[in-house]
Amino acid sequence: MKVIKSAREMSLFCQRIKSRGQKIALVPTLGALHEGHLSLVAAARVSAEVLVVSIFVNPIQFGPQEDLKKYPRTLRRDMALLKPFEPVVIFHPAPNDLYPEKYETFVELKDLSQKLCGQFRPGHFKGVCTVVAKLFNIVRPDLAYFGEKDYQQQLIIKKMVRDLNYDIQIVSLPTVREYDGLALSSRNIYLNKNQRKSATILYRALVRAKKDIEAGEGDARKIILRMGSLIGTEPSVRIEYLAVVNPETLENVKVVKGRVLVALAARVGATRLIDNLAVHPG
Repeated sequence: MKVIKSAREMSLFCQRIKSRGQKIALVPTLGALHEGHLSLVAAARVSAEVLVVSIFVNPIQFGPQEDLKKYPRTLRRDMALLKPFEPVVIFHPAPNDLYPEKYETFVELKDLSQKLCGQFRPGHFKGVCTVVAKLFNIVRPDLAYFGEKDYQQQLIIKKMVRDLNYDIQIVSLPTVREYDGLALSSRNIYLNKNQRKSATILYRALVRAKKDIEAGEGDARKIILRMGSLIGTEPSVRIEYLAVVNPETLENVKVVKGRVLVALAARVGATRLIDNLAVHPG
């Protein structure tokens, strides 16, 4: 397993790969890998000759009061999880390599970044777009893989790729869940036993919305109220937002007439979790 820590070295390595006519697949991560990440790695492994997994806790996508300092950094464990997918190239740069002193260039989408999570995490998607654009420039992948658990993120990345004319195929894969429906997330490790049990209410609320929509309920307000009532049965869960939106624009939907995305964010104790389901009426 090859670990590259320098952006310059990574760029030169990928140039050599491209000069041979070989394809590169990239899986960008913050590390603390779980089965959701590994589903992306497995798909990427078979799509290109060279697999690159970036492991980088990106400081500019964390807000001042967020969990940058305590975010899990588990490189040795991550390497062990990636071993079955060898050959793998891990790109593990230091923050000052990607963001040297006086760094001041950023990438930002004006519209999509302001909706859903963007309302509660100012600057988050600016940080995401900037680091992903830098990864694309360094690695020059043919394909890049993202999970639909972070639905807004993958939608924003697709828009950025179109807007900036990147010749990269963005592949989105379904959310991976635990046996009781909880979406896999690196932040789940913050939950204690009781909080972990309470967190399952989020998926149950999404399933409730899905059943209502499929049964013919078209009033988004009623759908959201029922979700909120269900989540309200768990005192340790505080809703940040519940939304029924257009899956392409993330605009709120008042009346469900076609495919919609039901999305939510909530805090379980101090831990912020997000989840979503795409739903077709009928």
